[in-house]
Amino acid sequence: MPEVVDVKVFFNFRSPYCYIASKTMFQVFDDYHANLVWRPLGGWSGRSSPDRAKVKVPLTRQDVRRITQRMGIPMNPPPITTDPTAAAAGSLLAERKGVLREWIVEVMRSEWGGGQDIGEEAVLLEIGARIGLENDELQAAFADPDALNQLQLNWVEAQDCGLIGVPSFQIGEEIFWGADRIEYVLDHLRQMRLRRI
Repeated sequence: MPEVVDVKVFFNFRSPYCYIASKTMFQVFDDYHANLVWRPLGGWSGRSSPDRAKVKVPLTRQDVRRITQRMGIPMNPPPITTDPTAAAAGSLLAERKGVLREWIVEVMRSEWGGGQDIGEEAVLLEIGARIGLENDELQAAFADPDALNQLQLNWVEAQDCGLIGVPSFQIGEEIFWGADRIEYVLDHLRQMRLRRI
């Protein structure tokens, strides 16, 4: 049996391109001998600066609308003020509880498909209830100092490896940036002969 390779996933719940990636990235782990190494980011980490974002939003909205139309998935942007930090901290709990995939998919569906503000705890708690997370434990995770510190450490790690945006996937020294680069991640894993038979 092939040795399992680690695939680091740097992800910010506020990125519409991470929403797009959330629909296809799990084939990396379903179809290949690959281990998901989860690296969520909070706040503006991994995203354009606020000033740059103001300029990019109109073009990004057009771009993402075209992509999601082609994919056949809904696109209803959340409020511009949405803060992804609590969702990222909650994802660390979801990972420990074995429901990370469900958390990612449902948070992104609620935010980008449903236009909900995932900076609001009530929205995240409702998502948590749907996937079996305990309300009190999840609420505590949003402000857990260790979780918030981990988000900062993830951003330091991302910068140290030269990451320039999200979503990004890292396999060894190879970095694949963008939702439209997942096919290249799959190509790389195929070349490593890691496809599951």
